Amino acid sequence: MSSQETTANRAPESTAPDNMPLENTSFNMVRDDMQGFPLYELPPGYQFRTYQPGDDVTWTRLNQAAEPFFEVKPELWQSQFGGDVDALPGRMFFVTTGSGEVVGSITAWWEKERANPGERGRIHWVMVHPAHQGRGLSKPMMTRAMQRLAESHPAAVLGTSSGRIWAVKVYLDFGFLPNAEEIAEKPEVLAAWQQVQRRLNHPALGAWLAANAARPPKSASPYTATGTWTQPRVGK
Repeated sequence: MSSQETTANRAPESTAPDNMPLENTSFNMVRDDMQGFPLYELPPGYQFRTYQPGDDVTWTRLNQAAEPFFEVKPELWQSQFGGDVDALPGRMFFVTTGSGEVVGSITAWWEKERANPGERGRIHWVMVHPAHQGRGLSKPMMTRAMQRLAESHPAAVLGTSSGRIWAVKVYLDFGFLPNAEEIAEKPEVLAAWQQVQRRLNHPALGAWLAANAARPPKSASPYTATGTWTQPRVGK
């Protein structure tokens, strides 16, 4: 899995049934610009710091504590960041307590090609330690990562899954929406999004599904489904 998140702020109670089991279907979300995202600050007692040498162990231990769906092995770090460690001090952020304990992490990465000047950014590996979940950390973490992505990228993507329901809500609140091309190709992804909407009753997701789920996707974005920049046609 190229990107992942493990928690998010708790959301208000939904009017949709909350006892409906959710399958954990993987899908992608996109944001076609980097303007006007929400700005949140960390609550008192928490602060950000950036990557430091040795944080591969810190990141792995935090991920192992926070990840509910699969076993996190030490080699995951190498597969995700091993070839680009030099970029981490400006792109990987940790949340710490006043005593220096690391309790959260988020990375403002790139989608595929680091050297591509038109590359979309990626919200990558968002995690909060279970003991600090529900304390308002996820949205400030998203703000910090989005601020970094906005410095270098024209748009953003992320990978998540339907079982991470409150994380999905945070991403929707930050302007991320389903990937229309992915839904067109994978009926199970559309079904997963419809199930998420029954749980969240999110206005932005509801409007998007109403406009896009019943017809082929429009070519509104200059990005293809694989993330390659294409020149928009004149007059389109």
